[in-house]
Amino acid sequence: MSDDFDVVVIGAGMAGASIAAHLAATSRVGLLEMEDQPGYHSTGRSAAIFSESYGNGLIRDLTRASRPFFDAPPPGFTEAPLLKLRRVLHTARYQADLDAYLAITPPDERETKTIDEARALVPIIRPEGLVGAVLSLRPSDIDVDALHRGYLRQFKANGGELILDNPVFGLQRVGGAWTIETRRRRVRAPIVVNAAGAWAGEVAALAGAVGIGLQPLKRTAILLDPPSGVDVDRWPMLKDAGEQYYLKPDAGKLLLSPCDEEPSSPGDAQADEMTVAIAVDRIEQATTLEVRRVSHRWAGLRSFVADRSPVVGFDPLQPDFFWLAALGGYGIQTAPALSRLAANLLTQSPLDPDLEALDLPPETLSPQRFVLQPV
Repeated sequence: MSDDFDVVVIGAGMAGASIAAHLAATSRVGLLEMEDQPGYHSTGRSAAIFSESYGNGLIRDLTRASRPFFDAPPPGFTEAPLLKLRRVLHTARYQADLDAYLAITPPDERETKTIDEARALVPIIRPEGLVGAVLSLRPSDIDVDALHRGYLRQFKANGGELILDNPVFGLQRVGGAWTIETRRRRVRAPIVVNAAGAWAGEVAALAGAVGIGLQPLKRTAILLDPPSGVDVDRWPMLKDAGEQYYLKPDAGKLLLSPCDEEPSSPGDAQADEMTVAIAVDRIEQATTLEVRRVSHRWAGLRSFVADRSPVVGFDPLQPDFFWLAALGGYGIQTAPALSRLAANLLTQSPLDPDLEALDLPPETLSPQRFVLQPV
């Protein structure tokens, strides 16, 4: 079977679904996904929280530009609110860690807390060794599923075609268009978007595109029972300012991560016993929580390049091969702004005014910032 599109997007996670939704408004778009459901990997395993103080300066700008969409999505996008307030309590054992957080957070978005005040918010905190605490006032839980489904719904309403269970094993440019070989179909399009997440480097290699040094990093999460008889839903997320762990209320449970970043190959990431044990040890040292059992464990891959900024733009080696990759742990909270920016760049249309105001130099995101050598 052969199918022709104006654009083919590879990867139906949050990155692929969001840019495809925008492009489908004016083009015939095919959205290819290797799994039998979209968002199975990083998107479906995200414990996403919307935080304007998370990530480097570029990420923080894109997050702030995404806020209006999260607060008021377009009519019909979703029936559920995308955000639910979830403040974040940062505790620190070293003043330098606290100072680093304070340096990137506006004063009106935080409150300094004494250790006693911090324990009033999260009673299980052990006070020993803490030098201070800061409560971040604006973060929120993100309904990742509602956001992802909203983009897919928008994509289909605009006439896009979602093609599931079709991993890409061949990419060749012939006669001014890309031929994409998948398990069951051969599709063609003048433009290909590489939104393949942890597999973006492998997709680029098939196309002979530039090497960006993409590295998937595994992050582990586990679910724990809360203290008996305690309603933890009103607790803020508890986070070590030195990135040793975070503990987040989650549907009556406590979601714990040791903030690990283990280099991994693309694949179906699994939590390993040693990392789970490290997470449990850290939270038992930092709090009075006694972990008797782990009710669920999982892992996801967060993909980065060396400067930890996204890679967005046309490849310098291969014509009409467009990157939307290396979103790290920020792809959910930046999706509304980054997908619009990517769509503007791909269609070579003027940036939306709020994105223009960010004043992002093209080289900040472009794959041209990497050494021009094929993968």
